[in-house]
Amino acid sequence: MPSGSARHAGFAYVLLLLAIALIGLVASAAVSLGATIARRDAERQLLAVGLEFQTALRSYAGMPVDAAVTGAVAGHGPRALEDLLRDPRVPGVRRHLRRIYADPLTGNRDWAVVRDGQGFIIGIHSVAEGEPVKRAGFDMRLVNFDGARKYADWVFGLPGAQAAIPPAAQAQR
Repeated sequence: MPSGSARHAGFAYVLLLLAIALIGLVASAAVSLGATIARRDAERQLLAVGLEFQTALRSYAGMPVDAAVTGAVAGHGPRALEDLLRDPRVPGVRRHLRRIYADPLTGNRDWAVVRDGQGFIIGIHSVAEGEPVKRAGFDMRLVNFDGARKYADWVFGLPGAQAAIPPAAQAQR
C-alpha cells in the first residue's frame, strides 16, 4: 500500500498536468484572439485606404464623392494608379491621391485593378486571400460590401466597378 506522501505526490503531479493543460488552452485562446484583433485592425485600415482610393478615383472622374447615392454619371478613371498622384490631363500639379498606399492585408502595393471596356481604371481591390471578419454595418459609401465572402469582393471605386468584373473572375473568387 502506497504511503500518504506518495499518494500526495501523485495527486500533485496530476494537478500540475491539469494546470499546464489549462495554461496551454488559455494561451491558445489568447493567440487566436490576438490574431482576430490584428485582422480586424487590418480590415479597418483597408477600408480607410480603400475609401481614399475611391475618393481619388471619383475626383479624377469629376464626380462627387457621394456619387453612389446621387446616381451621378462618371467620366473615366485613370490609365494607371500613378495618374492619381499627378493628373496628366491638366497643366501644373493636381493630385487626387498623396501616394499609392500599401494594402494593409498584404503589406504590398500590388492592388488588383478593375478596368472598364476602354482600359480605364474604375476600381481596385485587395489581392489578399481569405474571408473578411466584418460582414455588415459598413459606411454608406460601402453598402455593397455587406455579405462579401472574400476580400476581393470589397471593390473600391466608381459606381458600377463591382459589376465591371467579368462573371468568370467573380466565380473564381
